Amino acid sequence: MTGDTLPGPAEVLVVGEALADVVDSRDSRRVHPGGSPANTALGLARLGHRVRLATRLGEDEYGAVIRDHLAAGGVALAPGSVGAWRTSSATAVLDREGRATYTFDVHWDLCPRSAGLPAGRDFGHLHAGSVAALLDPGAERVLAMVRGAPADVTVSYDPNLRPALLGSPEEERPRVEGLVALSDVVKVSDEDLGWLYPGADPLEAAASWVRNGPSLVVLTRGALGARAFWRHGRLDVDAVPVEVADTIGAGDAFMSGLVSGLLEGGLLGAGQLQLVRATFGAQPAPALVTALERAARAAALTCARFGADPPTRAELAAFTP
Repeated sequence: MTGDTLPGPAEVLVVGEALADVVDSRDSRRVHPGGSPANTALGLARLGHRVRLATRLGEDEYGAVIRDHLAAGGVALAPGSVGAWRTSSATAVLDREGRATYTFDVHWDLCPRSAGLPAGRDFGHLHAGSVAALLDPGAERVLAMVRGAPADVTVSYDPNLRPALLGSPEEERPRVEGLVALSDVVKVSDEDLGWLYPGADPLEAAASWVRNGPSLVVLTRGALGARAFWRHGRLDVDAVPVEVADTIGAGDAFMSGLVSGLLEGGLLGAGQLQLVRATFGAQPAPALVTALERAARAAALTCARFGADPPTRAELAAFTP
């Protein structure tokens, strides 16, 4: 593992896709392990948290690369996550500023063994997101896992929408909003909300979400930073300036940094339910400010490196922008 495991019982269970990111730029072609939930799981493990990932990987070359990558980072796979199917892939084409556009070869479902919650309930937080939460047939299993989480387990969700794999915004909106309503913490990008609510102001859309279930909604805005919303307040977080290699995995690193900070601050995890679901006052809790700053720094470090390569705990501590 790349860092020391933090003490305490709160393991994170992440459910969602893991895939091979094939990156085409002007002068090279590279293959990186990827998939938003897998990247988030890796980011949390590198920050010292115990993490299990329920996913779908094939017994093929891409699958072996991803399994080795996750294991080296400290991520355990849920039973049934590996089988005799093809590992999904996404091809990212980078523009001159390092921004990526994607084409996908994705097949998503969960083995019933993976979709079952772990025996003994040895996790305190459940994270779900992206393609896995919306792409049939596996999306129904993801929804069942979120609905079936024990009452004292907290839930986070990152839509991380991929329109090339989805139906129309009108078709997808009810499922996204349903998962938002079941979650305690939601991270969403301005691009996600721009696609989901055409013509609407992403800031207004994010603010409306926090009135429908979550205690916290964080809107990421690229170079403009992020804005956190809760029922009685909001907080802006500046983007951390770095020389950008590419933006692949930056949102996932932000998500892992946010969840990590909230867990360590006592705002997420089993036994912390009353804290996270309590109504925040007009001023943000110090632990929330710290978590948001950690998220912004983790995203910046990832932007400074090629591919979805979230920082370790030591790298984050040593980082001076």
